[in-house]
Amino acid sequence: MALRLVPVRKLQEGMRSGKKMYSDEGVILLSDGVELTPPLIRRLVELDIGYIHIEDGLTEGIHIPEMLHEETRRSALQNIRKNFQRLSESSKIKKGYAYLGKDFTKVMEAILNDVSSQEESMIFLMDMNTSDHYLYKHSLNVCVYTIVLGIAGGYTEEQLIVLGLGALLHDIGKMQMPRRVLAKPQKLTDEEFKLIQAHTEIGYKILKDEPGIPLLAAHCAFQHHERLNGSGYPRGIQGNDIHEYAQWVALADSYDAMTSHRVYRPAMLPHQAVEVLYTGSGTLYDQKKLELFRDKVAIYPPGLTVKLSTGETGVVSSIHTSTPHRPVVRIFGDAEGQRLQTPYEIDLAKALSVIITDVDGADAESTFLEH
Repeated sequence: MALRLVPVRKLQEGMRSGKKMYSDEGVILLSDGVELTPPLIRRLVELDIGYIHIEDGLTEGIHIPEMLHEETRRSALQNIRKNFQRLSESSKIKKGYAYLGKDFTKVMEAILNDVSSQEESMIFLMDMNTSDHYLYKHSLNVCVYTIVLGIAGGYTEEQLIVLGLGALLHDIGKMQMPRRVLAKPQKLTDEEFKLIQAHTEIGYKILKDEPGIPLLAAHCAFQHHERLNGSGYPRGIQGNDIHEYAQWVALADSYDAMTSHRVYRPAMLPHQAVEVLYTGSGTLYDQKKLELFRDKVAIYPPGLTVKLSTGETGVVSSIHTSTPHRPVVRIFGDAEGQRLQTPYEIDLAKALSVIITDVDGADAESTFLEH
C-alpha cells in the first residue's frame, strides 16, 4: 500500500488512514482505509496523536519498514502493561518480583528474533502517537533501539539479552512515582524533579536481587541518566564509571523521549533529535557511540515529505543503510510549486550538491496530497 507520514495538524477531510492504530490493550483506535472527517480529525488531535500514515497515490511502491511484527509489538506492550501495573499497585518496594525475569526474558527473545532477522537493522520511528501510557511504549521503543545498537556494536546474543532487559526495564522505578507528577504538563517544581530523579535508584532496588534479572540490567536502570561529564544523576559519576550498556540505553532513552509526543511538547522528527543529541557529543554522550547511533538512525524515514535545496518538494522513497542521511527522494512538485505530471526520483547519495532544507513543514505538502 502507498503510504505517507503526515502530521495530524495537516490532515484534510477526505484523506484515508493507511495503517491501523492500536491502544496498549490491543484495541483498534483507527482502522486502515478509513476516510477522515472533521470530527475524526478533531478526535485524533484530542488523543494527542502526532503523525499518522495516510493512503497516497504519490507514494505508490514506497515501503515503510516495521521494526517489529505487529504480533510481537502488541504482545510485548501487553506484557509490559501487566507487569508494570502490578508494580504500581505496590505502595512500596518489596521482594518477590520473580515473574519479571521469566516474563521479560520471553519478551526479549521475541524482540531479538524480530530485529536480528532483518537484513540490515536500522532505527526507524516506532511510535510518535499518543502520550497516553507513554511509559509502556517508551520502554518498548528504547529496548528495540538499544538492541539495534547492540547488534551494530558486535554484542553476542547473550549480551544482547542482558542489554535488552536493561533497556526494557530502565524506567521501571517510575511505577512507584505519582501519576500526577509523571503526566504533569507544566514545568516540575524542584521537589517534584527530585522525586522523579529517584526512579533510577528505585528501579535498581526493584531489579538487583530478582532471579532472572542480570545485575547489569539493574545497573542500566540505575545509571541511564548519568552523563560523561558528571552532570547526570543519581550519583554524578563520570566517563567509564558509567557502564557501556547504560550509555547505550541513555542514547536510546533520550532519542525516544524527543521523538515521542508528550503532554508538554510535540514530537521532534528524527533529524531534529539527532541534532540535539550531537550538542552533547563528548560531554554528555560518548562520541563513538553517538556516531554509531547516527549511522543507524533513519533520520529521514520513508514516507516523509521533504523540500530540497533545488526548491522541489518530494517524499522519501527509500534510504541507504550506509548513508541514511542521504535518502532517495521521489519528486512530485517543482521549484515553482507546480504539481509534476510525472514524478521522478533523486538519489541524494549521488546528487551530492542537493540537500534537504525542510522536513514535514513544506508549504507545498497540502497542495500535492491526493485524497
